[in-house]
Amino acid sequence: MRWLLSLLLLSMSLSTIAQGDSNTTQRMDWWRKARLGMFIHWGLYSIPAGKWGDNTNYAEWIRNEAHIPVREYEKFRDQFNPVDFDAEKWVKMAKDAGMKYIVITTKHHDGFCNFDSKYTDWDIMHTPFHRDIMKEMADACHKEGIQICWYHSIMDWHEPDYLPRRDWELKDRPVDGANFVRYVQHLRNQVTELLMNYGQIGVMWFDGQWEQTWNAKYGQPLYDLCRKLQPNVIVNNRVSSGEPEIGDFSTPEQYIPPTGLSGVSWETCMTMNDHWGYNAYDKDWKSPAMLIRNIIDIASKGGNYLLNIGPMSNGEFPPEAVQRLKAIGDYMRVNGDAIYDTSASVFDQLPWGRSTTRRNGATTALYLHVFDWPATGRLVVPSIGNRAEKAELLATGERLEIDRDGSDLVIHVGAAALDPISTTVVLTVEGEPVIYKTPIILAPSPILVSSMSVSLDGGTGQDIRYTTDGADPTSSSSVYSSPISIADTTTVKAAAFRGADRVSAISAATFQKVTPKPASEVHGLKPGMSCNEYHGKWRIMPDFAAMTASRSFVANSLTVPTVGNVPEEFVGRTYSGYIRVPADEVYNYALTSDDGSRLLIDGEVVVDNDGLHSESMKSGSVALAKGPHKIRIEWFNNSGGAALDLKWGKIGEMLHNLAAKDVGH
Repeated sequence: MRWLLSLLLLSMSLSTIAQGDSNTTQRMDWWRKARLGMFIHWGLYSIPAGKWGDNTNYAEWIRNEAHIPVREYEKFRDQFNPVDFDAEKWVKMAKDAGMKYIVITTKHHDGFCNFDSKYTDWDIMHTPFHRDIMKEMADACHKEGIQICWYHSIMDWHEPDYLPRRDWELKDRPVDGANFVRYVQHLRNQVTELLMNYGQIGVMWFDGQWEQTWNAKYGQPLYDLCRKLQPNVIVNNRVSSGEPEIGDFSTPEQYIPPTGLSGVSWETCMTMNDHWGYNAYDKDWKSPAMLIRNIIDIASKGGNYLLNIGPMSNGEFPPEAVQRLKAIGDYMRVNGDAIYDTSASVFDQLPWGRSTTRRNGATTALYLHVFDWPATGRLVVPSIGNRAEKAELLATGERLEIDRDGSDLVIHVGAAALDPISTTVVLTVEGEPVIYKTPIILAPSPILVSSMSVSLDGGTGQDIRYTTDGADPTSSSSVYSSPISIADTTTVKAAAFRGADRVSAISAATFQKVTPKPASEVHGLKPGMSCNEYHGKWRIMPDFAAMTASRSFVANSLTVPTVGNVPEEFVGRTYSGYIRVPADEVYNYALTSDDGSRLLIDGEVVVDNDGLHSESMKSGSVALAKGPHKIRIEWFNNSGGAALDLKWGKIGEMLHNLAAKDVGH
């Protein structure tokens, strides 16, 4: 039995990234089939190998995080001499691991260029190495049939015209004379070099677009420049910031979207350990099993996996990375057909693993990636209406017996898995897959004060029958046709039927009628919220109550800390006061932050969005009586981008931003 409660009004809208026209489809075809690529973060930051002073937790952000003056950082250029670098060896390792493309840093945020640029001497040709790394990588990739792709940072901590500056470097790098428009032309000049001097490029993978100086005003022309210089090049969504979103694919970082990104081409980029650039002290390596299952998981959701390596300063991959590449390659040589050129799973959920799909004319191959081998030897493929033609082990071609058990197919796979990480069973069925979907129960909240509408969502070719008394649905239960109105504590159950036969699992959700939390007896509230600010480096929410604030003030909005419009790093804030609730009702809250945040109302946590992450939203709901209620918002930012936003509203209504009129202290 499973159930899924979705807060409809709090759902995030997905980007409308281009993928519909025929030209886009043709350009994206190789990329969508590839499924697996190698990310390489390499530059001057590999020399300190993560260490500065007593701190050993740095990598490619070391100049910014350790506050290294630019003149001090420039000394690394004269030390960079990676004599063991061999482009053909790197490309061969990627190819042997089953990777179809390589994305490598042409320039990271420190501004240093790994290519020969006539627009700067802050490049590889002014090091003792004096070889164009990007040319050697492009030549090796073209030779091996691997797509070469460029990572290029929009942000630049070295170029004098780039703005804004961080507050700590203003003494070292004053803004006097800086001209951002001139920097934009410099950026365009170097992008032109990268797209004109190295043959066909697969992807322009931009980054560092989040600072306030960059927006669609510059992003759209940069995208257009890339497409003009190379009409077939693919450009990621970090070419710009804000709305509308520009680019050909989305880029979730360090996480796999739980259900993929529907209607959007996407690629998860992820480190093998905890850092992008080389850190000699980072031993927190993901196991080969985890990496392989990540490949499968992402492919089953229709995405690509861009797996990162941070090479050492001598030009070699860390041995731990080499070992993991070999393990991935061993798996992909056997199971690649179940990954490359497949589409997402047709199943919402499988209890034993994942699935990928490939249409083959009149039949469909369902690749069943079995993580948890059934002890009974019976692999149950749930709620599928197609006639099965055959089932076999991908690794050996051994045919397997198939039975039908009601709406399920049962494959007799034997007692032992061929591969404990994942064994692939290929199930071939007639026609397009017919999957009986377990209905999804949709409601704006798990609690109610007065009344609420509940919707049911299921697949095509089936009836959804439901009950509201807690009983399991039968062929005589009501057929769903429109939203169900409930006004009291209710358990809704639903299942898919074909005729008199139930063909799905039963979903269930209980909605609890509650008494709203009483309002506080306070009067004469002043505008805004009391805000305390703290400084420190945190990975999770600290105990602010045990700390001394660096400053206190009244905040009229949830603006994040800025110095010269730059999101400040290593900072935390607490906002406290009262929120004015207009009526007895259930209220939904959507809290967006980068990094961690938490919302408390009347002392209870309503939304917990804690931890290190890029900008993301979490939601919650609470029943409140009319009047003022205590509110506290906690937030911290580690490094990189910064964001904090709260939206709220009654269930069944659109959410709105927390406004000055809504709060007081």
